[in-house]
This record gives sequence, C-alpha cells and structure tokens, in this order.
Amino acid sequence: MKKIEKLAGFGYFLLAMLLPAAALAQSAKEMRVMTYNIRYKNTIDSINNWDNRKANVAALIKYHQAGIIGMQEAFLSQIADLEKDLPGYKWYGVPRVTGSNGECNPVFYREDLYTLLDKGTFWYSETPYIKESKSWDAYYPRIASWCKFRDKRSGREFFFFNTHFDHRGAIARTKSAEVLRYQIDSIAKNTPVIVTGDFNSMPSSTAYETMTKDGALRDALLITETPHYGPVNSAGGFFVSTQPIRARIDYIFVSKNVKVLQHATLSDQQEGRYYSDHLPVLSVVELVR
Repeated sequence: MKKIEKLAGFGYFLLAMLLPAAALAQSAKEMRVMTYNIRYKNTIDSINNWDNRKANVAALIKYHQAGIIGMQEAFLSQIADLEKDLPGYKWYGVPRVTGSNGECNPVFYREDLYTLLDKGTFWYSETPYIKESKSWDAYYPRIASWCKFRDKRSGREFFFFNTHFDHRGAIARTKSAEVLRYQIDSIAKNTPVIVTGDFNSMPSSTAYETMTKDGALRDALLITETPHYGPVNSAGGFFVSTQPIRARIDYIFVSKNVKVLQHATLSDQQEGRYYSDHLPVLSVVELVR
C-alpha cells in the first residue's frame, strides 16, 4: 500500500513538473499585443492630468503582460516617464512634428522577448517621406511608425505598424488608409504584419473599409477564436459614470498569417476614472506558417 502511495505521489510530482513546461511551450508561440491612446499631457485635464495617471497606465501594461504596445498621443516627456515605470521595455518612435512636446506614436516592446531588426516612420501625405508633410483635409501632420522584430522564443520575424489617423479630415483618413496599405505591402511584403492604432474611424467608415478590403488585413475582434471580452467601443472620456465609451476607433489588424486567439477591450479604472480617454485594446496572437 505504501509503495502504491509513493508511486502515486511521484506521479503527481511528475505531472506538476510537466504541466508548467507544457504551458510554457504553448505560450512561447503566443504574443500579447496592445494598442493604447494614452492621451497627451494636457494641463486642462485637472484630476485626470498625466501625473495622476502615469503609474496606472504602466501598471495596466505590466498586469496584462503586453509584450508589444502601440501607443498614440505620447509626448516625449510621457515616454520618459513610462521608460522609468516599465523596466525591461525599449521603444522606438519619431515626433510627427518638431517642437518641445515631441508627440510620437511609440512602439514599446519587451527586450527579453523581441529583437528590433529594423524601423521607420512615414507621414500621411502625397509625399510620405518628407517630414512633417500633410495633404488633403488633414488638420495635423500624421504618421505611422513601424518596427521589424524577431521573436527570441520562436525565431519568427514579423512587422508591427502603429498609427494615429487625423481627427478631423475624413478624406485624409481614407487617403491615410491607402498610404498605410501601400507602405505595408512595400515594406513587409509577405512577412506577418500586426497593425495597431487610433484610426479615428468607425467600422462603417470608408477608412475602415479601405483597411480591410480584400481581406489582406483583418480586424482582430472579428476573427478571435475565443469570444471578445469587455466593451466593444474604445473611446469616450475619463469618467465611467458620465462619459460612456461611445466610439469604436481603436483597432488591431492582422495579416492572413497571424492567428488571433483572444481579443479584449480593457476597462480597468480606479475610483470611477479610466486611465485615459481611450481604453486599451489587447490581442493574444500567434504567427502561422
């Protein structure tokens, strides 16, 4: 009897040892990617000013274990704050215009998981590689920043594009989608692609239609293998009770060689206030052959 108990105990020990290894092998294929408009540093935000939010923004990213984050509306001073609060993360970004604020669409990534192989930025205009250029009815010069990564666990390479479309010009948003699609095809070719951003465009818009036409890029929410978690909309305001999240304008798009396992809009809040006037969107994805 004692011999049987010992064998059973050894069996449980073996199982306990093997389960974490199996879980690790499975998670080694998965990537946790996020898009997050963190709201620029603005003194009129009062209680929701950046100094009151920055610790929660960093804590949210760490808690949800995002490996790569495409941010929007990040001033250089905000990026410096997040560098301090997110040890182990590196970033790439370029200000869309010169000036003291240096607003970027930075891509933050965990350096223990990903190697940065290449990077670049282009502007949404008829001359994308002329800095600070703008066209059509755009109110501001707008950019997309991209990174080419190698996953240190699998050795697979992929591209990550992060963007922020104009908030006023409807023509500019559609034209920006055309520029983005063209640049993705030119830069990434057949390599897997993940696109994050605040597109300032609802799913019914021509900009969204341009992004998803022909199925080369797919809306991660629509193809997730497990049901979407959280609100569908992602933008509204800071206050949970008085500013409903009314617009779906923040997206993660993926190419055909990227599988979406999970998708969520994260409504984390403290004392009735969100950490930004946009909610972060998180996807768990896997590169496929």
